[in-house]
Amino acid sequence: MKKYWPIGLFVLGLVILGLVYFFVIRTKGDKSTVLEDEVVAEIPFEKRPVVSLTPTEDGHYLKLKIDSLVVEAESLDYELLYQTKAGITQGVPGIIKMKGQKSAETDLLLGSESSGKFRYDEGVEEGTLTLRFRDSKGKLIGKLMTDFHMQTMVSELNSLDGKFTMSLSGKQNDFVIVMETFGAYEKLPGKLLAGPYGVFSSGDKMEGEVKLEGVVYVWNNGWKKAEGSVMGEIFVGVASEEK
Repeated sequence: MKKYWPIGLFVLGLVILGLVYFFVIRTKGDKSTVLEDEVVAEIPFEKRPVVSLTPTEDGHYLKLKIDSLVVEAESLDYELLYQTKAGITQGVPGIIKMKGQKSAETDLLLGSESSGKFRYDEGVEEGTLTLRFRDSKGKLIGKLMTDFHMQTMVSELNSLDGKFTMSLSGKQNDFVIVMETFGAYEKLPGKLLAGPYGVFSSGDKMEGEVKLEGVVYVWNNGWKKAEGSVMGEIFVGVASEEK
């Protein structure tokens, strides 16, 4: 039996090393990632890009569009997480090399692809979009995150946080996403109270009456007060007009 002891000790050593890696080294790595996200500096509002997710007509893809990129970063990580109809969380990650560009866009598949065959996740209604900005060394220098709510065949659109609603004249057949856009075009007409919220449709722009904290403005090649039923994609609620 003694001749097997070295083998047994060797195997035991491997097991111990494996446990040390799993419970100590890996745990520290996970904590470092969490800590990295926690301590990153907030991106000032005026430096935040304007971001949209626009569904295709069949609801199988979301076009991620990022405008007004002014953050000095080497790369941008994006991560789309969403819930399937069965309650399963799916993710769509990716990296955009910025190289000084001011805008970027890419199509995100709600499903999977293998050997040219596609599987689509039907009935997707909600999820999150996270953007992480990194410098040339890969260090995280900024992070933005928003919920998104995809709706169809409804007469009222709303954000997941309940702060934004848009009452339509009737039910619409398009797929529509309501989300925060992070940033806004040009200077706001007053102190920001809510938003900016975006309403992005697979068809025409949505028209309806918007409810949002403060005085509501809509972006139509400039900020205009939203009175009654209005058509547009980006809305903000401000405290008062700046004179």
